[in-house]
Amino acid sequence: MHDWMMDGWGMGFGFIFWLVILAVVIAGIVWFVRSQQDSQRRERRSTALDMLEERYARGDLTREEYLQKKRDITGQA
Repeated sequence: MHDWMMDGWGMGFGFIFWLVILAVVIAGIVWFVRSQQDSQRRERRSTALDMLEERYARGDLTREEYLQKKRDITGQA
């Protein structure tokens, strides 16, 4: 008796099934890595803003310098 998964179309469907599983795993890994990089980028940006705000609060920067540096950090025009 032949196993239907090892004959003709069944073998093709089994192969496609494992390709889909592999694609889902790879997509999950890519999503996870990108989300970690995004969170690290946000943490660095907020740290830079915190430092900038501290300098402004101490009086090390003028209002214009503060606003310009804040625009530089946040990427706003």
